Amino acid sequence: MKKNSKTQIGLGLAALGRPEYINIRTDNSIDKSEEAFKKNTFSVLNEAYKLGVRYFDTAPSYGKGEAFLQEWNDVNSHSDVVLGTKWGYTYVANWELGFEGKHEVKEHSLKKLVEQWQVSKQMLPKLKYYQVHSETFESGILENETVLNQLSQIKKETGLHIGITTSGSNQKEVIVAALKVSVENELLFDSFQVTYNIFEQSTFSILKAILKQGKKVIIKEALANGRVFQNENFQHYSEAYKILNQLSKKYEVGFDAIALRFVMDSLQPTYVLSGASNKLQLTQNLKALNFSFTLEELELLKASQVNPELYWTERGFLLWN
Repeated sequence: MKKNSKTQIGLGLAALGRPEYINIRTDNSIDKSEEAFKKNTFSVLNEAYKLGVRYFDTAPSYGKGEAFLQEWNDVNSHSDVVLGTKWGYTYVANWELGFEGKHEVKEHSLKKLVEQWQVSKQMLPKLKYYQVHSETFESGILENETVLNQLSQIKKETGLHIGITTSGSNQKEVIVAALKVSVENELLFDSFQVTYNIFEQSTFSILKAILKQGKKVIIKEALANGRVFQNENFQHYSEAYKILNQLSKKYEVGFDAIALRFVMDSLQPTYVLSGASNKLQLTQNLKALNFSFTLEELELLKASQVNPELYWTERGFLLWN
């Protein structure tokens, strides 16, 4: 992996460990059996490692994502990988294609934390990031002393980075509140996994401040669940698509690499996640490492941001496929 940025590209397993995920791009030709997904996941993980990727991010709610990653890690015993996982969501679709209803159920209780930690801790010592999955004010974790104390205990016993992931139009407010959480006069949260991309830039200022404090920032959904790819259903992004097309031609890469490079150049987070579901997508994503934007190009892309309420309302209508 080339090192022309402070940011490393990591691999998220959301689309690798389960047969359906929120995205606007569909491919109904692939084998969606669990056996085929495991084989493909190992193939992508091996390719990612070969190409220099060292951070791998998963969760119990990613279907078999956590189990696949743990088995791959055990089989290969790479000394330099860094693993991250989460707790708080349970996958309930049970590999049923076209599953009606929610594919994952949120529960930020002490019971769920203890239950999922018993499985996740098996990835130690390569496990470095343990994150609250999709923290919101509604889930109440930031005031739940029993959960916070348990997370603090895990942190003391393992040295893990304890973090949160965020979603929704009030990501910034949740992050600000989480930064103040302390247990026994020690700040609890060390890492923040946040949605940030060409269209959703509302967390820019707070994330820059976090990075200056030496905390870790992991960016997810850099491709806006596929919305960075030109699509006639999203005419309101037409100007952004023109800019993406121009830059794509100039740098001879796909829109995905442009979107990833935007995150790297504008924010310079610790990691930005590729959500690749096959080796071709992965290699296309990693082309983001081969160029950098001019200041003028970066400003053009920054101007493509939309109101976060609009962004998240639109995301709420995207289908699992």
